[in-house]
Amino acid sequence: MPLDQVTDDQIDDYGKEDNLKSSEMPLIDHLEILRWHLIRSLLAVCVGTIGAFIYGTWVFEHIIFAPARANFWTYQQMCALGKFLGSDGLCINKLNFVLQSRLLTGQFMMHVTASFIIGIIVAFPYIFWEIWAFVKPGLYKKEQKATSGAVFFVSALFFMGTWFGYFVVAPLSINFLASYQISPEIRNEFDIVSYVSTLITLVLGCALLFQLPVLVYFLARVGVITASFMRTYRRHAIIVILVVAGVITPPDIFSQVLISIPLYILYELSIYIAQSIEKQKEKMEKEEEESNQ
Repeated sequence: MPLDQVTDDQIDDYGKEDNLKSSEMPLIDHLEILRWHLIRSLLAVCVGTIGAFIYGTWVFEHIIFAPARANFWTYQQMCALGKFLGSDGLCINKLNFVLQSRLLTGQFMMHVTASFIIGIIVAFPYIFWEIWAFVKPGLYKKEQKATSGAVFFVSALFFMGTWFGYFVVAPLSINFLASYQISPEIRNEFDIVSYVSTLITLVLGCALLFQLPVLVYFLARVGVITASFMRTYRRHAIIVILVVAGVITPPDIFSQVLISIPLYILYELSIYIAQSIEKQKEKMEKEEEESNQ
């Protein structure tokens, strides 16, 4: 339909005239727009990667290898907590392992890989902003209004998950794996590839887990999940959370509870989000009924 034949109601329903234009675009034009969003995102990642690579010595010394030292911030806080409780059992004086590279390209590839991951983490808000800039024009005006602030909330949850993975999950897991021995005759000599890969997996895994409220938000918007459903299966969710916490942490109650608490808080937050969306839908339906009358 030509734009001069579009009524004001139709334009208002879409939110913008640009949305009607984009809806009439050929597929190749949409792909071209998406291509430039992806190119700009990739450039942002490249800038972050190059910066991390140039300062690689500092990055590995103060970020990558930090959880492998007994003076890491998390271990200090654990020791302080233990002393407050009247016990030195939480104090970690030494991590019983050494790092080495068994591959000719091991150190170089880990330098590149770590720099690339740091580039993604640093550029994540911009990457998501580019993706959202491509998706948002295709939404209705009410949907755009309902998802305002998406870039901020998604980025905030991502960095919260990254912080949690780096300062809580990773050091607890590294300490457990480093101190675990089936025989005193076996020395823990970890390859740099294994160490960095484990650290990256734990940190990015937590960053993705913290996106649970965002996932629930969109599932609730399309009616796939409801607050009552999540309340009904709350006990099942708690079991799943404990299992996940047990998998990604050392097998001790303290670590498991420490990981489970924020995950459970995210679950309860997701219930609140789903409930809010249901109330919004009911309010919108009520307004539509009143307008039709």
